[in-house]
Amino acid sequence: MIEGQPSATAFRVAMRRAAHQLLDKPLIFEDPLALTIVGGDRGSVLARDELSRADSPGGETIRAFLAARSRFAEDRLAAAVARGVRHVVVLGAGLDTFAYRNPFADNGVVVFEVDHPATQAWKRDRLAATGIPVPEGVRFVPVDFSVDRLDEQLLAAGLDPAEPTFFSWLGVAPYLTEAAIFSTLGIIAARPGGSEVVFDYAEIPDKLTLLQRLAFTTLSGRTASLGEPFVTFFKPDDLAGRLAGLGFSSIEDRTGPELGQLYLGGPSALDRAAVGHVVAAIKAPAAPSP
Repeated sequence: MIEGQPSATAFRVAMRRAAHQLLDKPLIFEDPLALTIVGGDRGSVLARDELSRADSPGGETIRAFLAARSRFAEDRLAAAVARGVRHVVVLGAGLDTFAYRNPFADNGVVVFEVDHPATQAWKRDRLAATGIPVPEGVRFVPVDFSVDRLDEQLLAAGLDPAEPTFFSWLGVAPYLTEAAIFSTLGIIAARPGGSEVVFDYAEIPDKLTLLQRLAFTTLSGRTASLGEPFVTFFKPDDLAGRLAGLGFSSIEDRTGPELGQLYLGGPSALDRAAVGHVVAAIKAPAAPSP
């Protein structure tokens, strides 16, 4: 991020989530607020986002992966709520809209949105400008990771470490250093009440086909041009081992093509999204003291 400015990729992601609602059939991920939060209609979204053009190289693949990772995260969240989880943390929330269409609000699910102060202030301005109401069960948690600790800020916002908590962390890890990624995962794993985290990452792009490389080059080039380049890549087995070392279990790792099979049941644009992965990992509650 550029100091003092909201994340540029946050707006691009929101635009592509809106474009997915307009261009892609069948929908992988339905978001009734996607168009509203970017302040647009069909014409303005398609005019403002060059990757929304039907002939944009890699655009369909990028939209599909962004939609699929959101669908995967919210499917896992629904399962967590069914298990009794009532606290959700959206890390690097950007213009994510889950908190404002929360289908589990009547179950007492509270959403803590964590983001850089500049990006969060920008989002709150957009919510006000577009008329999206902020439900009572939303807590805004501004965190500048250069000076703040995530666990301390969540505690100050009212999140009890003893409560089981679901963490959604999308579109962030690839832009962080490996040390920063595992610092955050370590904080999540250390919560005594137990936790689940869903996050996406980029696999080392050494085995891509020509079409897969085109999709990856398109995405990485555009994020770099915005001042937010990809920084960290993982090998899936290595990452799974390190997650297990932190105490996470039930680790589920899905590639883009696997998400395509899961949500679309056959060949799709996600077949070209081979670098992107979404992983879910659960940390059981700490054993009670004897």
